Amino acid sequence: MKLNIEIIRAEHMGFCFGVREAVDEVHRYVDMNRGQIYVLGMLVHNEFVIEKLLKKGVIFVSEEDVLNNNTPLKSGDIVIIRAHGTTQNVQKKLLEIGVKLIDMACIYVKSARDQVVIWEQRGYKSVFIGDKDHPEVKGITSYGIKPLIFGSLDELKQAELDINEKWVFLFQTTYNRFIFQEINDYIINRFINYKVVKTICGATHQRQSAIEKLAQEVDAVFIIGSEQSSNTKKLYQISKNLNEKSYLIENNDDIKKHMLDGVRKLGVSAGASTPEELIAIIENKIKELED
Repeated sequence: MKLNIEIIRAEHMGFCFGVREAVDEVHRYVDMNRGQIYVLGMLVHNEFVIEKLLKKGVIFVSEEDVLNNNTPLKSGDIVIIRAHGTTQNVQKKLLEIGVKLIDMACIYVKSARDQVVIWEQRGYKSVFIGDKDHPEVKGITSYGIKPLIFGSLDELKQAELDINEKWVFLFQTTYNRFIFQEINDYIINRFINYKVVKTICGATHQRQSAIEKLAQEVDAVFIIGSEQSSNTKKLYQISKNLNEKSYLIENNDDIKKHMLDGVRKLGVSAGASTPEELIAIIENKIKELED
């Protein structure tokens, strides 16, 4: 029986500028035959993208291995820093080795780490709201002087920070914009001498607003991307809160026919690290299930 599903894409979805630029740069260096290309950490949190680069001979090295001198890196090698950026210590170590560094950290990440330095030089103590284990957060906060990191509004409240201190508050670039507003309201009502720096990137804002609208207009939603991707998971959380039939889809194997039972309009969105090629593959799989 034909399902006859209308696939409706979110107005904003998929690769953001920073991710596209980082991925394109790695492919460009490989295609130029400039020798072995190394990438520091996961270039982006998407297995589909990483697999394609591995097939082209790109070698990924971890930050831990760099710090422990456990890599094949030598002077003159090309190392590309991922879109999430890296820590000061790792960057310093790479420069000591003598590699050629290509910094493809997203412009919003670079801006956030600059803001940490600027406001601390003005006498403010920095507070960063985000996932302390995320590479972006580790990288940005490494530029501060013992910055405090909180994962949620509850954690911030429990810390009972001195309201008489000078505080600057920054956020992970992919932070949920709706939760940001709650935290911002709390800061305004509690603190006296503070600065809130809006470090959430424009692409994140666009994608979260788009899925908020779409989830309420369709019968079910597929969010395409990796479970390792912070921004993808946040899109899924926003969608799930508005539409119970929301699913996080990493690849074709995640699509089950029961997900489409009774569905006439299917919304599709994708994380900022999800390429158009993968989105097309998923959509083709849906069309196959219709036949």
